[in-house]
Amino acid sequence: MTENKDDYLTRSFQYFQKIIKESGPAASASYTLIGGVLIMGLLGYFMDDWLGTKPWLLLTGLFLGLFTGFYELAKTVWRK
Repeated sequence: MTENKDDYLTRSFQYFQKIIKESGPAASASYTLIGGVLIMGLLGYFMDDWLGTKPWLLLTGLFLGLFTGFYELAKTVWRK
């Protein structure tokens, strides 16, 4: 009985590792999307505040972050 349980746990961990390995590129692309929007949005916000051009650089930063993130996501999806 113990041997069966150990075999089940071994197979479960191997399957879990396989799923994690296969989801790596998608996770990376999603982090790029979130990070791009946050970083470029914040950069645009602070540049707007410094230069007094509200809200144009914020909108530009958000657009560039979205474009970069979706580009990385598309590369990941179309690679398969």
